[in-house]
Amino acid sequence: MAELFQIAGADDPLLRDYTSLRDVSLRKLLETERGLYIAEGEKVVRRAVEAGHRPRSFLLAPRWIDSLSDVLEASDAPCYVLDEKAIERVTGFHVHRGALAAMDRPAPRTPESVLESARRVLVAEDLVDHTNIGAVMRNVAALGFDAVLLSPRCADPLYRRSVKVAMGAVFSLPYARIDDWYNAPDLLRQLGFTSYAMSLAEDSVPLDSVDAGPDERVAVIVGSEGPGLTEHWQRAADHRVAIPMAAGIDSLNVAASTAIACWHFRPR
Repeated sequence: MAELFQIAGADDPLLRDYTSLRDVSLRKLLETERGLYIAEGEKVVRRAVEAGHRPRSFLLAPRWIDSLSDVLEASDAPCYVLDEKAIERVTGFHVHRGALAAMDRPAPRTPESVLESARRVLVAEDLVDHTNIGAVMRNVAALGFDAVLLSPRCADPLYRRSVKVAMGAVFSLPYARIDDWYNAPDLLRQLGFTSYAMSLAEDSVPLDSVDAGPDERVAVIVGSEGPGLTEHWQRAADHRVAIPMAAGIDSLNVAASTAIACWHFRPR
């Protein structure tokens, strides 16, 4: 069972994994060096543990000890107990409900292992906003897609904000980064995927005019916030599709458009 430690103050060195969580660049550095990520909120902490991720420690306000008692009992990681105001001083932001866990970051998967048994995948190019990555991962999981492929510049699905927005979907949804991004369309084609690029190109066809059979391997490709997909990926895709719009609006937020595309191509 996790041993409880009553922490005297926000400057205790035992809390080093939780300090300065607001600074994105600092967190990227620290989490890479230490091989960790932060799970925030009782549900997210619980889902991370249920997915087999190993806690390094817990940081809880007193009121969460009882509700997470089963998680604590099954773990040998230390649990640091601190009031919510002090937790906010440690992390530098308002902590949702006063429950955090520092988790061991799982080993990255290869694109080939992620695609091996997948029938429906979402491919994301240069989504740099952590909120969008979290929302996209949640949409993809909810609508029955099997996996996500990320370009090298995409935001981290295990960054605190991404995990929180995804409500833990990142723990159960297989994903991988592709280092050789330029040749990734060829990889999809070699593995038998038909690719559909979400694009505003002049030759894009309405999304609701295309369909995929139940046995077809489908890759839906979305581009970055603002500029969208690069010309290379638009032209390398098998099809270019667009969501029909009204009122002179040409596009939706990437998370919203991803949800619509995944619903359209969902497994039947």
